[in-house]
Amino acid sequence: MENGSNAATGSDDRALLRVQGVEKSFPGVKALQDMRLDLRHGEVLALVGENGAGKSTLMKLLSGIHTPDAGQFFLDGRPVTIDGPRHAQQLGISIIHQEFNLMPDLTVAQNIFIGREPRGRFLLRDRALDDRARKLIDRLGLPLEPQRPVGALTVAQQQMVEIAKALSYDAKILIMDEPTAALNDAEVAALHELIGRFVQPDTGVIYISHRMAELRAVSDRITVIRDGRYVDTLDTAATTMKDVIGRMVGRELATDAGPEGVRPDRETVLSVDGLTTKPLLRDVTLELKKGEILGLAGLMGSGRTELARALVGADPVESGTVTLHGRPVRIRNPADAARHRIGYLSEDRKHLGLLLEQDVNANIALSSLGERFQSLGFVKDGAMREKSRELTETLRIRTPTVHQTVKNLSGGNQQKVVIAKWLVKDCDILIFDEPTRGIDVGAKEEIYALLNDLARQGKSIIMISSELPEVLRMSHRVVVMSEGRITGVLTAAEATQESVMAHATRRPGTAAA
Repeated sequence: MENGSNAATGSDDRALLRVQGVEKSFPGVKALQDMRLDLRHGEVLALVGENGAGKSTLMKLLSGIHTPDAGQFFLDGRPVTIDGPRHAQQLGISIIHQEFNLMPDLTVAQNIFIGREPRGRFLLRDRALDDRARKLIDRLGLPLEPQRPVGALTVAQQQMVEIAKALSYDAKILIMDEPTAALNDAEVAALHELIGRFVQPDTGVIYISHRMAELRAVSDRITVIRDGRYVDTLDTAATTMKDVIGRMVGRELATDAGPEGVRPDRETVLSVDGLTTKPLLRDVTLELKKGEILGLAGLMGSGRTELARALVGADPVESGTVTLHGRPVRIRNPADAARHRIGYLSEDRKHLGLLLEQDVNANIALSSLGERFQSLGFVKDGAMREKSRELTETLRIRTPTVHQTVKNLSGGNQQKVVIAKWLVKDCDILIFDEPTRGIDVGAKEEIYALLNDLARQGKSIIMISSELPEVLRMSHRVVVMSEGRITGVLTAAEATQESVMAHATRRPGTAAA
């Protein structure tokens, strides 16, 4: 602890970047207070903290998006004032945000050098642009074609374009905010290799991630912040992730709890038989019991999200039947699903789960407005606020007030608002698609506890997750998908990382290896 505290006091003359005494406030919120951090030459420094701890605010200060209220930044020992994003790039600071900032209709080369294209007397020099992009792509060892439209790339390839764009500014400091949130294991390994090639004696990386196992693989040191304050800096090789988590949340977490058993004689609340959709799903058949958490596992593109969307009527069903509580139903759209008390928490919470410009109160009440919070055409504001405050406390949503605009909340707190919206609806079946993506370990534990509590109350849950340990920990049974079909159904006792991956990687219709 003592070594870690000394590491960020600014006394280290090896610091490529030093943050000292930085503070930042927004209306009603003290986002940062006496923040400290140092990034040494040639290192990857992981920055961790719960959602709302101040990580994103600090990164926006470093990239020139916000201006600090107090404190100083030092680059190679020299004090600097960062006057906007362009100035940050000129200083050698580049940031890759969790939300991509790419133009899908433009090519890879055009996206990398947008606004800096080589020009002739009157026209852009496309060949020179492609040549410049090719040299950068080859230097970084990226599997990209300069002339290919970005909209035709995979998520992992788009991430690489973002990296190439950031490094095209001759960056000395690369800030990466949740760079692997949407990547599979092979793509994560490729990204880590790229980071290794970037880190030189005169460069460094600040790496933000909620994936604890990833930090050990990629970082040299870990700086922990909590509630807008610096907590500690630890040498990655000399610490445990349990120590890191303890500092992040300020309390001990029971991270080894498993699913509680569900009796096989429980009522079947949802039955799917032969469900087929034109793009991908083929003959999907499954059952969901009352009080069960049913995990959906599989590689990206296996059909997990497509199954969820088909169940709630977001995608058209070509054939097959859906039965609720023993009665066949036809769900034409998500509103139909909500009337049948099926709630869907999309993996894309920003576009499909929230009204970002509205406040917390409006978002929580959204799914039940006409049902619970209207009378004779009038909205019952008092009842809405009371319920919103109750769920804000229950779910530990960090917001100064229920009237805070949702876009101003951290990603984890936005996710909790979506969950609160469906808790108000009192659904019998909840489909959670990547419920903890982009959420810190403390918030994850709270959501896990919430899911288990809902199951104990008799709610039935389908949980889709790309994190296999999460699926194994939370699921009473695991349904594994590959290429739009179900390739295995495993009990909690049968489900291991090896058995799930064996089913997830085999072609439908063939035996598991």
